[in-house]
Amino acid sequence: MKFIEDIQSVFDRDPAARNTFEIITCYSGVQALLFYRLAHTLWMLKLKWLARFISMIGRWFTGIEIHPAATIGRRFFIDHGMGVVIGETAEIGDDCTLYHGVTLGGTTWNKGKRHPTLGNNIVVGAGAKILGPITLADGVRVGSNSVVVKSVDAGQTVVGVPARVLKDSKKQSAGFDSYAVGTEVDDPTVKAINSILSHLHDMDAQLHKVSKALNLEEGKNTSVNDLEIESK
Repeated sequence: MKFIEDIQSVFDRDPAARNTFEIITCYSGVQALLFYRLAHTLWMLKLKWLARFISMIGRWFTGIEIHPAATIGRRFFIDHGMGVVIGETAEIGDDCTLYHGVTLGGTTWNKGKRHPTLGNNIVVGAGAKILGPITLADGVRVGSNSVVVKSVDAGQTVVGVPARVLKDSKKQSAGFDSYAVGTEVDDPTVKAINSILSHLHDMDAQLHKVSKALNLEEGKNTSVNDLEIESK
């Protein structure tokens, strides 16, 4: 049963979770999913008004708005949840995580597909906006407060407004901070040291370019007095 898997996913992704009773009674993301699963079933049975009404009750109760026509896979987790909006034609795969303030929205008033499609194992950070009928392939991570308006290939990390793909060499220094963490997150001290080392490496590269521009030979000791500076 999907709802049982949804509860188990909380244990897997939130170290604060203590027991099933607490999750059912105190986790708004789980409660919103319960309302959604019921509303979606009614929607598929063509009881659309009742589905929308159940969905509205869920919104009042949890602060999370999920259209009953949206498609959501298994082991879906909404952390904190307040302000999450998932539109009518949105599609979400398995093992996805959304943080508070996330919007899966449309960019047109036309009917038909107008909301995003998310693959499997996707993490969307707090406050991120994913807009339009775009596709985020499996394993994508979206940084907090990013605005994504173009499709993203599998395994990519995107941050910023508009969202841009982080190169592998920049992922540690620029960082993906989704408020979306996983089991692979490094120690903060190690991340800080890596950032400093990356900055020093960039400075060394710039100094090397300056040295070449001044026609200095590598290893040659040159004092400031040896350099001629033109004055106007």
